[in-house]
Amino acid sequence: MERSYFDKVHTWGRISCVLTLLMLLGVPLAITLHLNAWPPLPGLLKGLAAVLPMFWSVAVIETLSYAPIIGSGAAYLSFVTGNIANLKLPCAIAAMKSANVRPGSEEGEVISTIAVASSAIATTALLALGALLLLPVLPFLTAEGSPAAPAFQQVLPALFGALLAGYLRRHWRLSFAPVLAGVLALIFAPTLQVGVLIPITVIVSLLGAQAYWKLQGQKIK
Repeated sequence: MERSYFDKVHTWGRISCVLTLLMLLGVPLAITLHLNAWPPLPGLLKGLAAVLPMFWSVAVIETLSYAPIIGSGAAYLSFVTGNIANLKLPCAIAAMKSANVRPGSEEGEVISTIAVASSAIATTALLALGALLLLPVLPFLTAEGSPAAPAFQQVLPALFGALLAGYLRRHWRLSFAPVLAGVLALIFAPTLQVGVLIPITVIVSLLGAQAYWKLQGQKIK
């Protein structure tokens, strides 16, 4: 019996995640074994106790939040290559929007996977090229007194603002609830992590959209 596309995605996705995890842990382990420099166990456990609860919770929240939007294949690629919220997620959403496909559909799954893979390849190539070309002049561009310094501090807001503007223009009524929820969350918890803030706004957005469409349906009746 021939396996489906999604079965293959999950099989190779799990293999790639396990291999990536082994490589990430293998490098420091190899250095530790070579230099025979083991960290003190009490200090290691104390450090892990401080960060593990946050990272485990963020990992679960991000998986539940991102996977339904970008699909299984893109999710595996994103978690292996990283930088999901800042790059992979916007690329997947923009690609699905350009192709006029819905998130969660088979077409959306394919388009988002191609978008994330292309983003990972392009990012690696551009980072390598940028490191070679910009390294000599980057300190002058990002220096405190440089005219270009303010632009480098607004890259992420400009990226998300451009993506948000298109949705606000088409569905401005649906934007009130998630934007208000995000603002209130940051007012009462300014140090809230992105991995927690995104699920909050996603849930509020879904509930607000459902309430809006129900209200619209009642008006039509």
